[in-house]
Amino acid sequence: MKRLLVAFFTLIAFTAPAQDETQKEIIDQVWRPFIKGFNDSNTDLFMSVHSRDVIRSSRDDKSILNYKEYLEMQRRGDEKLLAKGSKKIIELRFSERFASNDFAINVGIFKTSIILKNGQQSDYYGRFHVIMRKESGYWKILVDTDSTEGRTIDERSFLNAAPME
Repeated sequence: MKRLLVAFFTLIAFTAPAQDETQKEIIDQVWRPFIKGFNDSNTDLFMSVHSRDVIRSSRDDKSILNYKEYLEMQRRGDEKLLAKGSKKIIELRFSERFASNDFAINVGIFKTSIILKNGQQSDYYGRFHVIMRKESGYWKILVDTDSTEGRTIDERSFLNAAPME
């Protein structure tokens, strides 16, 4: 029994640093450019972190988009927002993050703020589930789904999740 416990704790000791390093890679390769591209309404930067095989689903809308459809929808939205002189800001917090060598899953809560030209702000919350795949040495979003879960996701849900770092 003692050997089993030693083996278990040794496995945890070696797995945790590897998970930490993988999550740092994911933050740098996916989440930082994702947030910057979203907040700057830079469609090309935003989409650069997505696999060409991406499946995007807004569960509230019951929609499923492929890469081309997602790109077109995102570009139209960014252009419309910029034309109105409005801004959007996304913040992410996490409840689950784990990975293998080639795949990762991140689950969390997002807060999106829309700020109109006149300064009026509206905040929206939802839960996201993202599956990533390592492609040519870089993490890419393969599946991205989100939902407000019947508008039950709120600021409290957001604050209860862990910050990105």
